[in-house]
Amino acid sequence: MGLLMETHAGMTSVFATELEELGVSGSAFEVMIRLARSPDQRLRMAELAGQSILSSSGLTRLIDRLESGGLVARVPCETDRRGSYAVLTPEGRAKVLGVLPAHLDTVERIFTGVLEPEELRGFLQVLRKLRRVVKPGADPHVARRLAERRT
Repeated sequence: MGLLMETHAGMTSVFATELEELGVSGSAFEVMIRLARSPDQRLRMAELAGQSILSSSGLTRLIDRLESGGLVARVPCETDRRGSYAVLTPEGRAKVLGVLPAHLDTVERIFTGVLEPEELRGFLQVLRKLRRVVKPGADPHVARRLAERRT
């Protein structure tokens, strides 16, 4: 467990430093990249909270800041008055696309490029298996099914 925590802390530090130099916080980039790769570049706030490392209140504050910066918009859910979507704006998409090349270089340098293809496939499979146990709402398929049940 210690080795996992050390590795996570080291990778997080490298990514945080790189992203700050590129003008975005790690948590903001995490949220924007999740939105960028989602259908219609939007997620229900509950889904985003399930996929994020932030608490619900931390996510709300971050979305407020991103909304103030014009990078994300909050849109009410048509089928559930209590729910809303976080939607990546064109400015947010441009920010993600501007940061992405350098970020992917770093991912390659400290993660994917270090592992053989077979090791990477196995490692990702193990991570997904563990995530289903410790954070089932982070699995996009599970989160979508849960959201559909609520509507």
